Amino acid sequence: MNAGVRAVRGVAGEGMGRVILAGAVLAASFLILFRRGPSGAPAVDRTVVPVAVAPRADLAEDEKATIALFKKASPSVVHITTVAVRQDLWSFNVLEIPEGTGSGFVWDDRGHVVTNYHVIRGGDKARVTLQDQSVWEASVAGTAPDKDLAVLQIEAPRDRLVPIAVGTSHDLQVGQKAFAIGNPFGLDQTLTSGIVSALDRQIESVTRRPIRGVIQTDAAVNPGNSGGPLLDSAGRLIGVNTAIYSPSGASAGIGFAIPVDVVKRVVPQLIARGHLERPILGVTLAEERLARRLGVGEGALVLEVVPGSGAARAGVQPTRRDRLGRIVPGDLIVAVDGKKVASVDDLFFALEDRKVGERVKVTLKRGGSTREVQIELQAAPRE
Repeated sequence: MNAGVRAVRGVAGEGMGRVILAGAVLAASFLILFRRGPSGAPAVDRTVVPVAVAPRADLAEDEKATIALFKKASPSVVHITTVAVRQDLWSFNVLEIPEGTGSGFVWDDRGHVVTNYHVIRGGDKARVTLQDQSVWEASVAGTAPDKDLAVLQIEAPRDRLVPIAVGTSHDLQVGQKAFAIGNPFGLDQTLTSGIVSALDRQIESVTRRPIRGVIQTDAAVNPGNSGGPLLDSAGRLIGVNTAIYSPSGASAGIGFAIPVDVVKRVVPQLIARGHLERPILGVTLAEERLARRLGVGEGALVLEVVPGSGAARAGVQPTRRDRLGRIVPGDLIVAVDGKKVASVDDLFFALEDRKVGERVKVTLKRGGSTREVQIELQAAPRE
């Protein structure tokens, strides 16, 4: 009995050992399967190892200078949006329709903001967004379409206004650095950099009159940059970004800026008078096609003389017709204060730096004779 019991126990103990051994083998199999994956390939080690950050040296000096320039100048740059006010014909509700966006900059702590005329042209209302994202309704203080410049005014507190540092443009050199800050495509406070690519370029204003002495730069200028500042490496205003040359409408590396020396002359007049006081001789000039057809040569042909004007008092002769109806050319203006005048544009350019009431020496040519007269400049009538 005991032997049988022992025998049974022995058999049972042996079977249990086999069960334990089989369980151990199965567990090992699962462990191997888990470590190698279901296909037998080695499993991916998912242990997270921190990535070491490589130390860098200090910023380069030119990087530091650019960062400092942006920090200094960007508080002066604003975002301008214009809207057209229209009344719905059916509901008679007044609607504000977005017209466009552009850039500008704070001129003084009285709230005057300078931008391009074409930025606000066609809009009934304008809003100015400062760097702190505060939005201010703006009124138009003055416009100079011939120069594509305009001045807005906002009633912001003085502690929120940071006037831009104003430089010079007559001493610029091709190759020096240039920086543009603006709102291309509505993306505010965007900085681009480049160089002064060329000087004394000429572009056409919205009135089709030429703007001369324009700065060319390859700093990226896109739609929305118009009216924003072009700066030198000291962060001073050297121009107002106004146009790009691009078949696609985006930056092609050729941007144009109105030189700051022109801005300094025009903006104070816009603030004081609301318009640019343009000095004139008191004559109407013939189109250049007519002058060429008459064969009078280079110069600005006088078509009419305004009665009572400085030109009339100086005896300037207009173009007229003789008894047979033939055109008799009048005086041809060929120089102003000794500066050659080869076209109508040359005459406008010769007078634009003058002041109303100033007297200029005008060289006239008619037929085979040449004479000089003194003419007192008068203000052009408001358009």
